[in-house]
Amino acid sequence: MPTSLLSLLVFVAVFALVVFIHEFGHFVVARLLKVEVEEFGFGLPPRLMRLFHWKGTDFTLNWLPVGGFVRPKGENDPSVVGGLAAASPWTRLAVLFAGPTMNLLLGVVVFSLLFFNIGVPDYSQVQIGDVLTASPAAQAGIKIDDIVVSANGITIRDASQLHDIIYASLDKPIELTLRRGGETVTVTALPSSSRPQEQGALGISMGPALVRPGSTIQSVQYGAVAVYAQARLLLLLPAQILRGQLSPEEGRLVGLKGIYDLFGQAVSRDIQSREAPPAASGSAATQTPTYFTLQLIGILTISLGVLNLLPFPALDGGRILFVLPELILRRRIPPEWENRINAVGMALLLLLMVYVNVMDFVNPAIVELPK
Repeated sequence: MPTSLLSLLVFVAVFALVVFIHEFGHFVVARLLKVEVEEFGFGLPPRLMRLFHWKGTDFTLNWLPVGGFVRPKGENDPSVVGGLAAASPWTRLAVLFAGPTMNLLLGVVVFSLLFFNIGVPDYSQVQIGDVLTASPAAQAGIKIDDIVVSANGITIRDASQLHDIIYASLDKPIELTLRRGGETVTVTALPSSSRPQEQGALGISMGPALVRPGSTIQSVQYGAVAVYAQARLLLLLPAQILRGQLSPEEGRLVGLKGIYDLFGQAVSRDIQSREAPPAASGSAATQTPTYFTLQLIGILTISLGVLNLLPFPALDGGRILFVLPELILRRRIPPEWENRINAVGMALLLLLMVYVNVMDFVNPAIVELPK
């Protein structure tokens, strides 16, 4: 199968999965808490056919094969008995939280699988993940998978510590002690203040060392830590851009085309890493398989979960915000106000989505996966 076609199929399947999981969370919790659901749709409207009817819910198949949707009874009308808007505030909160929670749980599963395959991270060691061509790091002889033991005689315990030492030594030689396989190597590199911010002063990417093997329990533990770290990173992006730690280009939103392009890279790289390399000097070299596609699935589902919890009208987080005064003040915001504000919020979100997707074509984001 051509890689481009496989990438498209993977992209559609993954996008459908993360949206479907989100809606399935809303559906299950609504039914468990006795909130009636009028329709659970596979794919997005227009409707193709009704598959079956079960306990008051129409299960439908729709023309657009991307995810799904849930239509609770009386979603915006508290006068409808047995509907969502007529339920207690705790019930409404549980249903609203269920979708994003399912996305975050899926993220734990995905990252657990990732760590089970590649090993669990040791956050007390810093490993080189990528070295840019012709960078100061490449010129100094730093290689991918090197473990940084010390910098200028200071024992390195985490990536932020090494980052601070590098940027405190701009345009000055820095001595790095590296562990490469079973040997220790010392190199001298010259961090450059003139390099673009996105390339870094040394031209490296770094992170915690991956230690094999990882047990199932360890993999799940670190999967949960990875979900927390990714969610925190997303929430801190605006502050990092305002402080100048990230450029607006690095923190920009990408639409369907941008996500598809990333999946295209990921699928291609994962396939290449599993192809048998040509024999060298009579022996076949082996290469480590990559798991970029699995990692992107985890990032995508976490992003959907976190963004839906933002306190913006029409999102789950915005709807949750309307429930809180009822819990605290024992007074409900008039439903007509809530519906109008959510309608405006939905219109703004649709405009944002159109803008982001158009910009994917007009000014595509340049995102390269690590080598």
